[in-house]
Amino acid sequence: MTNSPVALQDESRTAADIDQATHKRHESNRQAWNEAVHRYERTFDDDLAFLRTGAVGLHVVEQKILSNLTSWCDVAIHLQCASGRDTLSLRNAGAAQVIGVDISDAMIALARQLSSRLEIDDARWYRCDVLDTPHELDGTADLVYTGQGALTWIHDLRAWAQVVERLLKPGGMLHLYEMHPIVTLFKWDEEQLTGSGVDYFAEMRWSRGWSGPYIGDIGIPKAKQARKCERLWPVSSVVQCLLDEGLVLEVLSEHPEAYWPAFPNLSNDLRKTIPMTYRVVARKASGIEMSAK
Repeated sequence: MTNSPVALQDESRTAADIDQATHKRHESNRQAWNEAVHRYERTFDDDLAFLRTGAVGLHVVEQKILSNLTSWCDVAIHLQCASGRDTLSLRNAGAAQVIGVDISDAMIALARQLSSRLEIDDARWYRCDVLDTPHELDGTADLVYTGQGALTWIHDLRAWAQVVERLLKPGGMLHLYEMHPIVTLFKWDEEQLTGSGVDYFAEMRWSRGWSGPYIGDIGIPKAKQARKCERLWPVSSVVQCLLDEGLVLEVLSEHPEAYWPAFPNLSNDLRKTIPMTYRVVARKASGIEMSAK
C-alpha cells in the first residue's frame, strides 16, 4: 500500500488536470466496488426480509432526525447508495419516493433487484459517478442523504458539495452521518491509542484488498484486485465546502457511537473518549425558515 498525501487545493494544477485525476481515481474505485459486491450479495436475502417487515436500517444517530419522513419528504436522494438497503430504509421511514445514485454497476444492479423483489416500482436508480449525477434531478430533493463511509471515496469535495446544492429544492436538507476522520490517526488493532502516522489534513491512499470486518475475502487474489483510492477529509473542509455553496448549517455534532466494529481491542472506557462519527445537517435556503434541531 502506498501513501500519497495531497492538498485540498493544488494551485499549480489546472481545473482540467484535477477533473481528470479525480475521475481516474473514481473509475478505479468503481472497478473495486464491482468486485466487492459479493459481500452485499451474501446478505441480500437478509436485507430483503428485513425491508419487507417495514423496518428502518438507519443508525440510531440518524433516526433522531430521519425516523419519520412522512410529513415532509416527497423525494429522498441517496448519494453512494451501494446495494440500496439504506435507500429503501428511507422509503420505509416515510419518504414518498427514493432515488439511489452509485458509481458501481454491480451495486446498482443489486439495488434494482432488491426493489424489484420488494415490488417497489417507483424507486429510481442511477449508475454514474456521483459528481455526474444527472441534472434532471436538480432541485427535486427534500432530502439528500449520504455518509457511513461515503466521503472517503470522493476526490473532489467542492464538486461534491456543488452536486448536493443543485439536487436540493429550496428548503431541502442534507443529512450526512460519517466516520470521524480523527479515528484514522490511531492504529485500529491496538489495546491503547497508538498513533498511525496518518496526516489528518492531507491523506490519500491507494491500496488493494479489503479488511475483514468491512468486506473481507472477495474470492480474488489480492494482487489481482482492482486498486482503490481513499481520501481523508477534515470535518472543517466538509463543512466549509457546503457553506461555500450557500447551504445553511443547522447541526454539527460528534458522537462516540460507531456504525462499524471500531477499535475491537480497546476497552470501552477508552473507546468512548474519542469521537467515532460526526453528523452534518445543512439546508438550502428558502423563504420559509425550517430547522432540524
